[in-house]
Amino acid sequence: MSSLGIGSVVMFIGFGCPFATAVTAAATAFVLILLGCLKPVAAETVNPEASSSSVSVNGAAGLQAILERGTLRVGTPGDFQPFSFKDPGTNQYVGHDVELVTRLALDMGVEVEFVATDWKNLVSGVAAGKYDITTGASYNMGRARTAGYTQPVIQVGTVPLTLKKYAQQYRSWADIDKAGTTVAVTLGTVFEDQAKSLFKNAKIKAVESPARDCQEVLADRAPVSITSTFEASKLVENYEKLMIVPVAAPRFQNAIGLLVAQNDQVLINYIDVWITMQRYNGFLDSLKAKWLPSLTF
Repeated sequence: MSSLGIGSVVMFIGFGCPFATAVTAAATAFVLILLGCLKPVAAETVNPEASSSSVSVNGAAGLQAILERGTLRVGTPGDFQPFSFKDPGTNQYVGHDVELVTRLALDMGVEVEFVATDWKNLVSGVAAGKYDITTGASYNMGRARTAGYTQPVIQVGTVPLTLKKYAQQYRSWADIDKAGTTVAVTLGTVFEDQAKSLFKNAKIKAVESPARDCQEVLADRAPVSITSTFEASKLVENYEKLMIVPVAAPRFQNAIGLLVAQNDQVLINYIDVWITMQRYNGFLDSLKAKWLPSLTF
């Protein structure tokens, strides 16, 4: 303020200025800022991509929101054996991941609520707050651009399936990657990306949920599909005419974790701690032994 002190300015504003009261008030506010009595309020920055659920109990996920709501909402396609699928006898979700998230909800002191979705919309659903987490999803850099992952709960490889009548035609990965061969995958799954990487000559046929790649093979609309080692084991058990192509080894060792809203690090950390506890207390091993058959190559 150079040679004119703050007190003098106040006197000048209050008594020596001929302007209207509004000008006086504005100038007084300026002086109070200088005195440290009034701080200017910064404009609120709104992230248009941020999920409203982080501040709403009934909106998107968030640890506190889940605890206050009393339910853990879990998005699942429900068509991926033996991880999450519907028991035809009861029409209830069952499987490795179903037991996993049910136990998580129990340890959180809340109820589990399953929300039906499909693979194409799995990531966008958790990002939009339609559910708090998902059942297991393979680690994928495309998904990681939009959603967050917990630490892995299991690791799986990828194998091809075919009909037994094609046993002599398809005996290796190279046998599959030929012009004239169609490989079926489910749209939005990690297997769609893997097929594009594996096969440069074969045709890739992506089918959309509720249709599944294995149905294309069973109906003989595509001679080959690819899926996880665990699902392949269950499918050949359930369908006598299916077989796993006797490749030398599975491709891609996929880490599978639960998807969470990308900006919800508190919930990710919380579930990561829980997963670590279950790994050390043997619960993850017991789930694997119950639901996930082993394959020998």
